[in-house]
Amino acid sequence: MIELEGAVALVTGGSRGIGRAVAERLVECGGRVAIIGRDEEAATSAAASMGDSSTVIGVRADVSQTAEVADAVAEAETQLGPIDILINNAGLARDGVVVRMSEDQWDTVVDVNLKGAFNTIKAVARGMMKRRSGRIVNISSVVGLTGNRGQANYAASKAGLIGLTKSVAKELASRGILVNAVAPGFITTDMTDDLPEAARTALLGQIPLGRLGAPADVANAVVFLSSPLADYITGQVIVVDGGMVM
Repeated sequence: MIELEGAVALVTGGSRGIGRAVAERLVECGGRVAIIGRDEEAATSAAASMGDSSTVIGVRADVSQTAEVADAVAEAETQLGPIDILINNAGLARDGVVVRMSEDQWDTVVDVNLKGAFNTIKAVARGMMKRRSGRIVNISSVVGLTGNRGQANYAASKAGLIGLTKSVAKELASRGILVNAVAPGFITTDMTDDLPEAARTALLGQIPLGRLGAPADVANAVVFLSSPLADYITGQVIVVDGGMVM
């Protein structure tokens, strides 16, 4: 078991899916966790299912809004203590081919997926720099490496996260702060549950391990990068995709 006893983590988009799995693993490893979500009830409910308010809290914020993020970080630190670990997981998709994609579809995805990570990094980085320690893990995607038809906005945002990861890793390394990314492949979620059987079969044919990933598969990689076991790893992208893009 990875030990994170006493570490304080902030997980954006932590009320469901990959983010929830990450938050649960962090708590299992002894961490205290603040879950940030746009839906305060969902964030609070998820937190309550993982532990009491001294261990896990839910905080409302739209990560695309700079002031809301700053307020959420301040609230989290007031209740749990200085942020040691930041997991940028919040994200959404608004798919469409580029010639039909609206400006709003583009802006919404980039604002949440990419600007949201910038906002949270900026909100926690100064404190981490003063303490000369910290971990930041950004949840990208394999489509940020390969692109994908109908997802120009999503792929651009996830590719941008990789560039952001490497740039911030270089900026903060001298202060003992490690910054990495995890790029999941196809993970079992509400979206993949609705796939027709033919589409699921075709998808599995692209994955050498022959199965979709589970949120826990991604969470394990994230927790590893958040732990002392990854003390000499920064600026890297760990792909969790069953071998799909090897």
